[in-house]
Amino acid sequence: MTTTELAQGIYSVGAIDWDVRDFHGYSTYRGTTYNAFLIIDEKITLIDTVKRSHLDQLLRNIRTIIEPEKIDYLIVNHVEMDHSGSLPAMMELIKPEKLFCSPMGQKAIIEHFHRPDWPYEVVKSGNEISLGKRTISFLETRMLHWPDSMFSYLKEEKILFSSDAFGQHFASSERFDDEVDLSVVMQESAKYYANILYPYSPLIRKLLASVAEMNLDIRMIAPDHGVIWRSHMETILNAYGRWSRNEAENRALVIYDSMWHSTEEMAHAIGAGLQETGVGVAMINLKYHHRSDVMTQVLGAKAIVIGSSTLNNGLLPQMAGFLMYMRGLKPAGKLAAAFGSFGWSGEAVALINSALTDMKIELVEEGLRHKYVPDAACLAECTAMGKRIGARVLNGSAD
Repeated sequence: MTTTELAQGIYSVGAIDWDVRDFHGYSTYRGTTYNAFLIIDEKITLIDTVKRSHLDQLLRNIRTIIEPEKIDYLIVNHVEMDHSGSLPAMMELIKPEKLFCSPMGQKAIIEHFHRPDWPYEVVKSGNEISLGKRTISFLETRMLHWPDSMFSYLKEEKILFSSDAFGQHFASSERFDDEVDLSVVMQESAKYYANILYPYSPLIRKLLASVAEMNLDIRMIAPDHGVIWRSHMETILNAYGRWSRNEAENRALVIYDSMWHSTEEMAHAIGAGLQETGVGVAMINLKYHHRSDVMTQVLGAKAIVIGSSTLNNGLLPQMAGFLMYMRGLKPAGKLAAAFGSFGWSGEAVALINSALTDMKIELVEEGLRHKYVPDAACLAECTAMGKRIGARVLNGSAD
């Protein structure tokens, strides 16, 4: 990444990671960026750093503008290591006058790097600092998505540095939303929300309300991953509103794993029944779909129908792993049902039901299971089940 000027004297100086394909269990087929921002003023300020492996890129970009040693202030919006991994090296090099962070940020930095001696300046929501001609105000955003997270707002240029909110894992040499395919950016934004921010939807609703009440004039949103929003801010803000309210389309997912294709046959019969009602359907075989891509589809679907064969009195491993992954992301406002084939014990459906109930997802069927290979009567029952679920999708959703 080369430097890009967001406004006069304000630069994007972070790093592109073209090669990363896994982000703690989340597939990143399009890579990512670790964004950092440099403000040239009476107090030269760096907002966030980068992953430790990309420190050289950060320093190279800063040096095209100034020598790093001239930086006076360092702001840490988020302590996760993809943004703070280079913090010790940068602190050693630039020796800033002040290191700004939230109260939880100070605690997290000390626990990560064991440096209580750094020049911390703890800021809370509503606090402001002057850089000279410019002013930065702070907004704590606890649990979006770490306890330490905060936003920094540059008042004069009306730029919101939003940490991990509104980001995307998307490597691009272009820095702005109007320089790339918006449909790709929105796809990656949805995936980011579904796999990172989904559990915090109630907090995001409150945050969006708070920002609206503050009546901030935001002309640009600069997240710590992906492109910077300057032309389609309404698009991403509206999307966050929908996602945080658990709004979904009249669409169902049939998510399954099958040992000898019997559960797979049941899945397709259920899918056919759903289609007959006019509900859009996606058939998702976990053998071929990464869990993070499945969760992206869960975000926008009203119903999820989940099937697994029984193995060793339990679930097939892919399904067990997916349900554990989904449980942590806490999808809400969904309708659900379970199905599966078995040989002699048949616990899979009950285990799926239990997992869905633990997630507080509404079960609309007791579940359908069949011993060994489904016959015509079983497949007809599966189709009927699909029709019943489709009717619920169209006529009444979960609370």
